[in-house]
Amino acid sequence: MKLNVKAFALTGGLLWGISLFFLTWWIIAFDGATGEITFIGRLYRGYDISPMGSIIGLIWGFVDGLLGSAIFAWLYNFIAERLSNKK
Repeated sequence: MKLNVKAFALTGGLLWGISLFFLTWWIIAFDGATGEITFIGRLYRGYDISPMGSIIGLIWGFVDGLLGSAIFAWLYNFIAERLSNKK
């Protein structure tokens, strides 16, 4: 079975971007907007626990999830094809 790389990448990007957006707002709801740099903020330039940071996290998360998922799906298809040829 092969994965559709474009669909898998888009799904991964949306899932990670929206998850990071809602996680930021979850933290804001309970602790308030701190503006502190988090571990993710060290990886994603401009991200912090603030309303603007949630938008930046959404964009970075989408791009990161899109690229990571595309690489994963391509690699999966590549390995699955190599293993199916050996049979």
